[in-house]
Amino acid sequence: MSLQDTSKSSNCTAMSDVLNRIGDKWSVMVVGMLGRQGTLRFNELKRLINGVSQRMLTLTLRNLERDGLVTRTIYPEVPPRVEYGLTELGKTLQQPISALWDWSSENHSSIMDARSIYDARSAAVAAAAPRKVAYVGSE
Repeated sequence: MSLQDTSKSSNCTAMSDVLNRIGDKWSVMVVGMLGRQGTLRFNELKRLINGVSQRMLTLTLRNLERDGLVTRTIYPEVPPRVEYGLTELGKTLQQPISALWDWSSENHSSIMDARSIYDARSAAVAAAAPRKVAYVGSE
């Protein structure tokens, strides 16, 4: 199925479903780190992904595993060792995610400049606009 025709409901649904999973920042970070670093343990991933909570990393890994993008391997040791890696399907995301990371790095300052210009223009318009006061009358 091609997602070229967005007039078809099924194409929009498919795109929304996939982007909801891989479009959040933690999923992008997990797939990106596993793609760059290879198989990692939970705490290694947590150290590499700045700001992610244990709960959010757990939920993200669980959802990525459910979608067939990440494998979870438990080794019967004491204490148990658990490792995460990308599946073959997950590996197909490496190139787009790397491209997104590179693009973000290259363009972040331009985006920040554009935001500043936009915010300054919006503030100037708001300051220049006459204020409308709503009166509530009693009858």
